Amino acid sequence: MRKNRFILTAFSLLFSVSIVAQKDAPFTDEMKKEMCNKVKEATQHAWKGYKDYAWGADDLKPLTKTSKTWYKQSMLTTPVDAFDTFTLLGLTTEAKEAKELILSKLNFNIDNDVQVFEITIRLLAGLLTAYEMDGDKKFLALAKDLGDRLMPAFNSKTGMPYRYVHLQTGKTRDGINNPAEIGTLMMEFGKLSKITGDKKYYEAAKKGMMYVYDHRSTLDLVGEQIDVETGNWVNARSHIGAYIDSYYEYLYKSWLLFGDKDFKTAFDVHNAAIKKHLISKTDKGWFMHQVDMNTGKQIGTTYGALEAFYAGLCAFSGDVETGRQIQEANYYMWTKFNIEPEEFDFKADTITSAYYILRPENLESAFYMYRLTGENKYLWQGKTMVQSILDHCRNDAGFASLKNVQTYEKTNSMESFFFGETLKYAYLIFAPQSTLDLKKVVLTTEAHPFKIIKK
Repeated sequence: MRKNRFILTAFSLLFSVSIVAQKDAPFTDEMKKEMCNKVKEATQHAWKGYKDYAWGADDLKPLTKTSKTWYKQSMLTTPVDAFDTFTLLGLTTEAKEAKELILSKLNFNIDNDVQVFEITIRLLAGLLTAYEMDGDKKFLALAKDLGDRLMPAFNSKTGMPYRYVHLQTGKTRDGINNPAEIGTLMMEFGKLSKITGDKKYYEAAKKGMMYVYDHRSTLDLVGEQIDVETGNWVNARSHIGAYIDSYYEYLYKSWLLFGDKDFKTAFDVHNAAIKKHLISKTDKGWFMHQVDMNTGKQIGTTYGALEAFYAGLCAFSGDVETGRQIQEANYYMWTKFNIEPEEFDFKADTITSAYYILRPENLESAFYMYRLTGENKYLWQGKTMVQSILDHCRNDAGFASLKNVQTYEKTNSMESFFFGETLKYAYLIFAPQSTLDLKKVVLTTEAHPFKIIKK
C-alpha cells in the first residue's frame, strides 16, 4: 500500500511539473494552424448535422437526429447565429447556405411569444452583424422588422423591458425581470439606431439599462430580480452569474461601441464594487461568490460556467492582473472535473450541477487573456478546452451537451450559441489577430462582432 501511494505521489508530481512546463512551452504557428483546422472541421461537421436533420429549424438535437423549434414557428436561430462565424472562419460554402436559408425563409410576422433577451442577442445581433459583414440590405430589413416588433417590451412604467413580447400583437408579459435581460439589449438596439438613424431604439434600451444602475444598492451592487412596473427589487441576491452577468459586460462594451460616457461611469462604479464584495481568493485562483446586495453579507460559494466570462471582461477593461487570477480559477474548474460543470461549490470543491451545455465563457476569457498578454499558457488552456469538446461532445450528427462532465454522458442538445460563440472563440484564440481586430469591433455577449462607431 505504501509503495502504491509513493507511485501515485510521484506520478502527481510529474504531472504537475509537465503542466507547469506546458504553460511556458512554445506554441508554434504550425500548432495554431492545426488547431484552426480542427475547429473548421468541427464547424463543418456540426453544420452538416443541422442540414441533414434540422434544416429550417432552430436547433439540432444531435442524439435523436431530430430538430428543435423554440416557439410555435422556427426563427432559424442556428443559421442566423452561425453566419458570421462561417464568414470569419472562411467557410464560404456554409456562409452562402446559411444566407440563402435566412433570406428565403426568415419571417417575423408569426404567432410567437418570444423572450426578448434571447431573441435580441441571437437573432437581432446576428442579423446586424450579417449586414455589416455582407452588405446585403435584406439582412438590415429583417433586423429592423424584428427590432420594431420587440419595442413594445419597453412600454412599462419604468422603461425597463418586460421579459416576453408577442411578435404580432405586441402583447407583453412577465414584469419580474433581471439586470442581464434588461441591460443586454443596449448594443443591439443601439447599433440598430446607429445604422438606421432612428434614435428610438438606442433611447429605449439606454433608459431601461440606466434605470437598473440608478437603483443600485448603497454598496453599488444590483440584485437578481426587479419589478419593471414598480422599480422594486424582489431578489437581493448579488453576483456575476446568470441573471446579472452580461449587464456588467454591456456597460463596458456599450461605452466602447458608442462612446457614451454614461456607460463607462456606471461600469466603473459597479466594477469597483464587484472587486470589493464578490471575490474569494483561494490557492486555486480567485472565484466569485454571492452576497446580499444591501449588506454585502456572503450568502453562497457557487461558481460555474457562466461566471467564467468575468476574467476576460476584467482584462479587456484594463485589469489584466485580476483577470489572470480569475482565469486560474476558471481553468482549475475545467481541469478538475474533466470539463467545466455548469456549477460547483468552490469552497466544498464539489459539483452542484454536472451539466456542460457547450458553453463558451471559459474559452472566451482565455481568448481575451491571450490577446491582452500574449502569454502562451492561454493558448495551452485553449487547446485543452477545445480538445475536450472535440473528444467528448462529438457524435456522428454534430456535438452534444454533456449530462455529466465526470462520466461524459451526453444529452440531446446543440444550441445555436455553439456556432455563434464556442466555435468562434475556439478558432479566434489560435487565428491571426487580423482575423478579428479588437480595435475595430466589439463582440456582443453572443460573440457577434459589431463595428465600433467612430467618435
